[in-house]
Amino acid sequence: MKKPHQIIASRLSSASLTSALNGNRLFAGALVTGALLLTGCQSTSLDQFNAMTAKQTPVAAKTALATALHKQRRQSFSYHSNLEISNEQQFSDINIEIDAKAPVASGYIDEYCEDTHDQAYAALITQAEAQNKDILAADYDAQRTVLKDRYLECTDAYEAWVESKYDSEITVPVFYQQLFDNYDDRATAQDIKKAKLLDAYVLKPLSINAQGVYQPMAGKATMLASVQYQARNHQNSMNQPIYLDLKNGNIYLWADNFAMFNSELLDDKLGTKWRNKWLKLAIDDGTLPKGFGSELIKSHFAALDATFDAAPISQFDYVAPNTLASLSPKLPAHQLPAMLASNQVIRRVQSAESYEQFYQDYMRIVYERMSQRYPELVKESAADEVGNTDADKFTSKALVQQMLAMIKSGMDSGSEPVEDSMAEAKEKTAESVMLSNAETQELYGFDKRGQLKWQHLRSEIPSETAASKNMVIDVLQQYSAISTKDMAFPNLPNDVQVPNASNSIDMREYGSELMQYYRDGNGTAMGKMMFSVMPMAKEKFGAIE
Repeated sequence: MKKPHQIIASRLSSASLTSALNGNRLFAGALVTGALLLTGCQSTSLDQFNAMTAKQTPVAAKTALATALHKQRRQSFSYHSNLEISNEQQFSDINIEIDAKAPVASGYIDEYCEDTHDQAYAALITQAEAQNKDILAADYDAQRTVLKDRYLECTDAYEAWVESKYDSEITVPVFYQQLFDNYDDRATAQDIKKAKLLDAYVLKPLSINAQGVYQPMAGKATMLASVQYQARNHQNSMNQPIYLDLKNGNIYLWADNFAMFNSELLDDKLGTKWRNKWLKLAIDDGTLPKGFGSELIKSHFAALDATFDAAPISQFDYVAPNTLASLSPKLPAHQLPAMLASNQVIRRVQSAESYEQFYQDYMRIVYERMSQRYPELVKESAADEVGNTDADKFTSKALVQQMLAMIKSGMDSGSEPVEDSMAEAKEKTAESVMLSNAETQELYGFDKRGQLKWQHLRSEIPSETAASKNMVIDVLQQYSAISTKDMAFPNLPNDVQVPNASNSIDMREYGSELMQYYRDGNGTAMGKMMFSVMPMAKEKFGAIE
C-alpha cells in the first residue's frame, strides 16, 4: 500500500508534470510574444476556397488550413479573445452509487473500509434524526446489520488482497480486486466536493478577455487584457493595456496596475509619477546583431510550418457547424453562437503527448536556425553561463545568450538515456496515462467567402488520476476588419493612446536610478532585502546596507 509520503510524492510529480508542460509552452510564447500576433485573419477568394474544400477529406482539410494560415500572416485585423476554464466534467459524470466509477471514501487504501462504513453509518443517523427516532431502535436493526456485514466483508477482502501479493492461490472477490488494484486512480468524495466548490465559487464567475488590433505593415499591435469576476454579491474587473512597437522592439505596459505595488514594496518616493504613464520595456538595447528581431520572426514561422507539415493527416477533418453544439464537454454557451454561424469548420485534434512534441520540435528548429544565423550568440552561451553575475553582461544580448543556453540544455537533457528504477518507471507510466487522457482540439471557422472568422482552442489540463476527467480550457478568438472609429484603449485618455517619450517611463533608466537610490542608503525595508541578494546590484553599485 502507499504510505502518506509516497502519495504526496506522487501528487507532487503530477503537479510537476503539469507545470513542466505549461512551462515549456509559456517559454515558447515568451520567446515570440510579438510574432505570435501574426496569426490573425486572412482572406482568400471564394473560388480558391471552394477548390480547396471540394472534397472534404482529411487531406483537403489540412491543405485548406495550411493555405489559410499562410495567407493570414501579413493581414491587419482586429481581434477579440475570450478564455473560459471549467472543471465541471470532473464531477458531472460521476456515478455516486457503489460501482466502478464511484468516488472512494478515503484517500488512503488501508482506511477505505473504515471510512466507507463510518460515512454510511453517519447517513443512517441523519435519516433516523429526520424521523425523530433513535438509531438503536429496532426499526434500523436490518440496516445496521447490512452496514456491519459490508464492513466485515470489506476488511476480509482487503486482508486477502494484501496477502494475495505474496500468495497467488488466495482469491479476492472481483469487485474488491478491481477496487484495490486501481485504488490510486480513483477520485475521493472530498475531491468531488472540492471540484464543485472550485467550479461554483471561482471558475464560473471568472472570465478572461483580450481585444486589440494587429497591423504588421505599421509595426504596431495592441492588446487590452481584462479579467472579470462577477458573482451575486461581488464584482471586480482589472484591465491591462499593452502596446507593442514591433519596429523598434519595445513593449509598453500601463503603469497604473504596478504603481501601488512598486510604491509600497520598493520605491517609497514614487508618489504619483506613474499616473497616466506607460512603462517602456526595451527588448533590444542595441547589443543584439542587426536584423535579429526579423530573423526571430522568420524562424518562428519556419518552425510553425515544419511542425505543421509533419503533423499526421489523421489529425485534421471537416466538421459540420451544426454539430458543434453536441461536442462533449459542451462549448461555453456565449462562445457557441459565433461558431455556429460559420459556413465551414476545420478541426485538428492532438493528444497531449503530440502537442508537447510540437513544442519540443518547435524550440529545436528555432534554436538551430538562430544558432546558424548568429553563431556568436551560442558559442559563448554555455549552460554554466546561465547564472553569470557579471553586471557588464546584463544586456539584451546576454539575456538572449542565456535563453539559447537554456533551450540547448533542455534539448540535451531530453536526449540523454536514463536508467529508470522500477519506481521511476511506474511513475513514468502514470504520467503517460495522464497525458493520454488529455488532448487539444483546434477549430477554425470560415464564412461563405472563405474568410477565417474565428479559431477556437480547447485544451485539457491533465488530471492527477486516470479515472478523473480533466479540467478544460476554451479559448475563442474572433477576427474582424479594423474600425477607425474604435479606440484601441477605450479606458485610456486620448493623449496616451500611443506611447511616446513624454508619456512613458523607460524601465532601464528607472531601474538604474532606483538602485542608486538604494546605494545612497534610501528605500524600503523590503527593497533593501531584495537588492541585497541580487548579485548584479552588488557588482554594479556595491553592497546595499
